[in-house]
Parts: sequence; C-alpha cells; structure tokens
Amino acid sequence: MAHVVSPLAPAETPRLPSISGVKLAAAATGIRYKGRPDVLLALMAEGTTAAGCLTRSKSSSAPVDWCKAALKLGKARALLVNAGNANAFTGKAGTATVKAVASAAAKAFKSKPETIYQASTGVIGEPLDPSFIVNAIGGLASAAVEDGWNDAARAIMTTDTFAKVSTRTVKLDGKPVTINGIAKGSGMIAPDMATMLSFIFTDAAIPAKVLQALLSASVAKTFNCVTVDGDTSTSDTVLLFATGAAGPVKGLKTVSDARLKSFAKALHEVCHDLALQVAKDGEGAEKLIDITVTGAESDTAAHRIAMSIANSPLVKTAIAGEDANWGRIVMAIGKAGEKAIRDKIRIRIGGVQVAVKGMRDATYKEAEIMPHMKGRDIKIAADVGVGKGKAQVWTCDLTHRYIDINGSYRS
Repeated sequence: MAHVVSPLAPAETPRLPSISGVKLAAAATGIRYKGRPDVLLALMAEGTTAAGCLTRSKSSSAPVDWCKAALKLGKARALLVNAGNANAFTGKAGTATVKAVASAAAKAFKSKPETIYQASTGVIGEPLDPSFIVNAIGGLASAAVEDGWNDAARAIMTTDTFAKVSTRTVKLDGKPVTINGIAKGSGMIAPDMATMLSFIFTDAAIPAKVLQALLSASVAKTFNCVTVDGDTSTSDTVLLFATGAAGPVKGLKTVSDARLKSFAKALHEVCHDLALQVAKDGEGAEKLIDITVTGAESDTAAHRIAMSIANSPLVKTAIAGEDANWGRIVMAIGKAGEKAIRDKIRIRIGGVQVAVKGMRDATYKEAEIMPHMKGRDIKIAADVGVGKGKAQVWTCDLTHRYIDINGSYRS
C-alpha cells in the first residue's frame, strides 16, 4: 500500500556533503520491490576503522551475526545493505548467503571477507538468494560516487515515508572533520542495544576501540531511547565508520582524550537527530511524544518507567485521540516494575501540572492543556518521588494507520 508522508517529516531533506574515503551507490535488484533501489553499497578507503551496536534479540539475523564477528577486527572496506529481505530466521541458508556476499565483495575490492559489513531489513523467515546482491556488486562499484548520500538514504527505506539524514562538521585536533548519518526505521522499533538500521561515516582518524566507546555512549542516550511499538527487530544495526582521510591524530588512544570532546558532541547530535526522525516516522504517526521521568531510584529505573509510558497502547491511543487521560500515565508508571511512591507522584502534560501528591491537582483544568494535546509535539513529565534517577525517551502516537500498514505489510 502507498505510504502517506508523515506530517512530522522535515520540511526539507538536507543534502549531505561528501566525505573523503566514502563512495556510495544504490541499485534496483528486485529482491522485494519493483522499480526502486533496494541494495546499497558504501565503499570505503582501505584502513577505515569500524564500530557497531547490534540487536540483543535472541532471533538475530544472519547479517547481524556476521557484523558481530567482523567488529572483532574493527576494519572496514565496504558495507552492503538490502532493504527487501531481513535474512533472519533462515538457518544455515542465511549464513551461507552472508558468506557468499562477503566473499564476492572481498574479491571485488581486494580485501578480506571480514572487512565487508552487511545489514538487512524486510520480511523475516524468507530465504535470500545471494545472487541478487552478488550480481549487483560490479555495477554498484562502477556507479559509486562521493555525493550519493540522499540516494543511499532512500535505498534503505521500507515502510519509511521520508529519507532520514543528518550531518555535522567539527574540528578534531585542529583538522575539520565531517560526520554524515543515514537511517531507516518506521515500525518494529523498540531498540535494545541498537536501533533499526543506521549508518554513520566520518573522515576522522579514530582507532576502532575508541570509535566503539564513542558510539556506545551516543547510542545509549539516543537510539536506545526511542520506541514506536515495543517490538525489537531481529536486524537492528548501528554502524560507524571512520576513514581517517582528514589526517592522523597523533597519540589518540582513549575516549577520554580531551581532543575528542567536540567530535563526541557532534556524533551525539547526529545520532539524536536520526533517532528523533525515526520516532517522527513511526508507522501512522501524527504526533511526537517526549517523555521525561525524574525522581527514580536510578537512571536505569527512570528509563524503564519512561519506556513503560512510551510503549503503553492506552497512553499512545489517548494522545492520538487528543484525550488528556493522564490516569493512563499513572497506570504505566505503576506497571513498570520499578520503585515509585504513589503519594509523591507528580505528572505534567505540556508543562501543566495535572497530578500531585498521588492525586489530581486541585487547580487543574483540562481546558488548559487541550491546545497542547491538539499540537504535533506532546510533552509528558513524571516525577516518581524516590531518588535522583532521570531519563528521557521519545515515541509517537498510535493511530489506525499503524494497523492498516502492518495488516498488509507483505501485500
């Protein structure tokens, strides 16, 4: 079915600058879709370092398992992504497919198979014929260009309604470096260690271990704080590649190096931007919901409470219907399994206090927050009265279009 562009989509999609050491190309191979690109190649300079965060799903896909092993080396020559078949729950055939693709790409790019990263998205449980990708490698390599970012972002889309891109430029050790990121994600979004598919590239020269520490810290506060429907994908993957083309950074060995401060901030901004775009493109989404929890026993407890609110179908449908039913927030706090002192709980919607000291605020008038409920950006804040733990997460409302899209996903 045709997907209506999310009303929360950016007014414009920025054009990303080129990054020295990265070339991109997309091709229509017919894995699932007809008449649109469904395979992406990112070809990287020799010596590129790699880091990644991958799904914790016990039903992880063959490409996820492949990346997990490849990250031990921490080097990258190419990334191949297909948006037509998840290659998940496909047994030995799925493993054989990723090996065949890696071998073919390694041969074409004169590299080792473990420097070829792979990712996938699509229907689970359907075998993937490697020839779709293997036969496209030569053409993709010939067509690869430095300014193919927006085409790359479109090639990895499935039920997404807009391409998700982000970029920042900062200085590292006095040298200008660029960070570009693309992502896909619309449904099956409740990351646990990663999210959907997101690929981030930089021309900075950063060792793999340091790059991993930077990425893990950013993912924890961005991608891992987004949910659409509470379902963790088998294919969730975030990969970060550093070509080093901007020039060496002498003596860079630890993530605590002061020279990395601006880079770490810029990386966080790219991850945060992409994560919010995913929430805004949640299947059928009409509203972005920003949830802040304070007063929890720990930051981890606050995160779990916030996610309980964010994943509640009752909370999300109330917001879709512009119903300020704050009692459903109380319910979601109570079922989170974390400490909360009932008679100290305080809840605000759009900055207006609706509940305090375990009951409705005596001064609260629902008419005050109705303009906020009718807006596109909904803010919920809850204090649970236990300690100093805090967390912030993002989600979207749950509309009937979510059912329409997922009821016909394989059609």
